[in-house]
Amino acid sequence: MTPPPETATQPAKAAPPAHGEADALRRMLRDMLLIRRFEEKAGEAYALGKIGGFCHLYIGQEAVAVGTMAALRPDDYILTSYREHGQALARGISARAVMAELFGKATGSSAGKGGSMHIFDTSLNFLGGHAIVGGHIPLVTGVAFAIKYREGDQVAVGFFGEAAVNNGAFHEALNMAALWRLPAVYVCENNRYGMGTALERASAIYDVAQRACSYDMPAEVVDGMDVLAVRDAVARAAERGRLRSTPTLLEVRTYRFMGHSMSDPIHGHYRTKEEVEDAKAKDPIHAFAARLRADGLLDDDRWQTMEAEVADEVDDAVRFADESPEPAPETLLADVYREPAEGAR
Repeated sequence: MTPPPETATQPAKAAPPAHGEADALRRMLRDMLLIRRFEEKAGEAYALGKIGGFCHLYIGQEAVAVGTMAALRPDDYILTSYREHGQALARGISARAVMAELFGKATGSSAGKGGSMHIFDTSLNFLGGHAIVGGHIPLVTGVAFAIKYREGDQVAVGFFGEAAVNNGAFHEALNMAALWRLPAVYVCENNRYGMGTALERASAIYDVAQRACSYDMPAEVVDGMDVLAVRDAVARAAERGRLRSTPTLLEVRTYRFMGHSMSDPIHGHYRTKEEVEDAKAKDPIHAFAARLRADGLLDDDRWQTMEAEVADEVDDAVRFADESPEPAPETLLADVYREPAEGAR
């Protein structure tokens, strides 16, 4: 199935690289490569039975996570859906902690209790990993409300897929954010398919960004295969939130190269092999590497070193997860409820 003709809304393009940010740009390339190799290894581990439950890979969408995190501060808050391995790694959760969580081990980021869909790290303000489609979008609004209530200047950033925008929770959450002028950035990772249903078969409008008009909210359509375009758009949205307490909806158009989950064949019955191959021709990692080469910021030696370092890091994460202990039985009920603060009623 091919997408409908382009509408008047076109993805925002990236600005030219600023002088002096060569190391930051190469770091972004490395982060995308780490996500890609990590996810490939996770797919292998799932096939070997080392990962149980559901597992949704992020292959193809790396530029969205890396570009977003590059525009944010360490004290900003991140909430995401169940396809969150990429965001977790880009935020700075170690490959060891994420892989161990996928393996259900005690050394995982959620102590082995969350698995693939519930990765958390409050030390990095990474507030999950949520399995219910659209269910976490009101939480983004709630966190943004808390920021404003405390008179902070952080932003709350929420990732979700395009299928979530047809849920009532999405509309209620964005309405509240606009009404109360909250510092929220809603990042719709539009990969065109909610499981196996194409966007145009489930939505009355093709441009998700147009939905922001209902709430008089700023919005942009962003090229999600261009990491710098994502970074620039999120930076604009974050500044809008910090300085004017104004929320933003970003429709970031991307594409997953794999199936919806490990139970879904790569091509399935809802898209053709040719469509997937056409999307792979716009691979965000290869495109960004080519751009850095053209700008004289990357050569063969740097690339080979980067690939070797990433391969070692991912292999180390798998070994760490393999050798880590299972959660102890006595921890089964730990962290289910929060202990009340002293003096609380």
